[in-house]
Amino acid sequence: MRMTPKLTLADAQLIMQACVKKAEEIDVDMDIAITDDSGCLLLFQRMDNARITSIDIAMGKSFTASAARKSTRAYGEISVPGKPAFGINTSNQGRFSIVAGGLPLFADEQIVGGIGCSSGTPDQDELVAQAGVEAFNSFIVT
Repeated sequence: MRMTPKLTLADAQLIMQACVKKAEEIDVDMDIAITDDSGCLLLFQRMDNARITSIDIAMGKSFTASAARKSTRAYGEISVPGKPAFGINTSNQGRFSIVAGGLPLFADEQIVGGIGCSSGTPDQDELVAQAGVEAFNSFIVT
């Protein structure tokens, strides 16, 4: 039997707090989704002026990062015509995202979840998600 670490609601709340703080620092209201290792939604927050159209995008980015165990930016780079993952964004009923802003979460080198952020530019989305990853990593190391 394989024993795997699991992301808890308390973990997700810590991650969310760091993401919101970074979004406020860069002055971009975000839709932020955190999923568990299977890509199921654990926590979601829509900041006051975040785009309604970005809700599903944030969830898709988080799903992709956790279920595929890779950043959405990395998939974006290999999903253009002629690359090995071309067309992957049409998989999983269109939930698979290839736009930066989705990052996986690891503990003991095992996937425990993902973060997806949307409403800013792809670089802003990824910056906010990275703040959540860093907060989680700091928490699990201590």
